Amino acid sequence: MAENSGAAAPSSSRIRYLWPFAIAALIFVASSRSHVAAPQVTLIDDKIVHFAVYGLLATLVCRLGGGWRAAGWSLLLVSAYGASDEWHQSYVPGRSMELMDWIADTTGAAVAIALYVGWARYRGWLEWPLGRGTRAGEILAASQAVQKPVP
Repeated sequence: MAENSGAAAPSSSRIRYLWPFAIAALIFVASSRSHVAAPQVTLIDDKIVHFAVYGLLATLVCRLGGGWRAAGWSLLLVSAYGASDEWHQSYVPGRSMELMDWIADTTGAAVAIALYVGWARYRGWLEWPLGRGTRAGEILAASQAVQKPVP
């Protein structure tokens, strides 16, 4: 009889680490381009994109740990990555370093982390496996199951 070590499946635990690196790499590639194609609907489209992308990155980093302590480290790490990305853009022809972009990066990360750690139903919805039902009761039960202890 095979023993169950109780550890998560290797592929699922490894892929959790892959996503933050993949998003960070995509950010780096986009920052390396002299011009990034994007529709200009409002004057703050760029800031909305920064807010959303860094919010996604922060959520992916935060879900690797647990509780508010991991949230703090995630915010620090993602904010530092945003600052380094702005610095990197200062060396790309046609791009510049903008303080407001970094503020949008950090704000998006902070909001996303606060939602992820502080709102169990939202966290359960994000952690819900694709292809499964979406009944409200199942989502609530899943959110309580993935709730991580606060140190």
